[in-house]
Amino acid sequence: MNCPFCGFNDFKVIDSRPSDDRIRRRRECIKCHGRFTTYEVVEMPLLMVEKRDGSFQPFDRNKLITGIFSAIKKRPVTIDQVSEIADYVENHYANALKTIAKSKEIGELVLNKLRDLDPIAYIRFASVYEDFTDTASFVAKISEIEHRAEMEKSQ
Repeated sequence: MNCPFCGFNDFKVIDSRPSDDRIRRRRECIKCHGRFTTYEVVEMPLLMVEKRDGSFQPFDRNKLITGIFSAIKKRPVTIDQVSEIADYVENHYANALKTIAKSKEIGELVLNKLRDLDPIAYIRFASVYEDFTDTASFVAKISEIEHRAEMEKSQ
């Protein structure tokens, strides 16, 4: 990094503090004494998603959020909860130091979170994610939710 004023490459840090998801640093150039601010962020490794057809594409957080939003339409799930699900998926792979994720794995992570938040949103997301081909598989998924709810009530 070089000074934006004179191009010199040595400076001292005057102040450092957290700001949102990054670190804000005030720096002073040793040569010209010009002051400037830098922001330090953690660089996440590029996560590639392996699709069902075997192709790869970069992970797109916005695409994931859009898919979740279609499942929670008119449901009591907040934007913050959706953001938490997306954060959970990203952090899951970053913490595991994985750079490739199967779309099926991502879908399962989202389904596990939606199951706890809202059963209707869970079924909606599962209907797209699992690509039901007949009504029997759809009914089986609903029965699974009902059985889980009954088990939780009996505990």
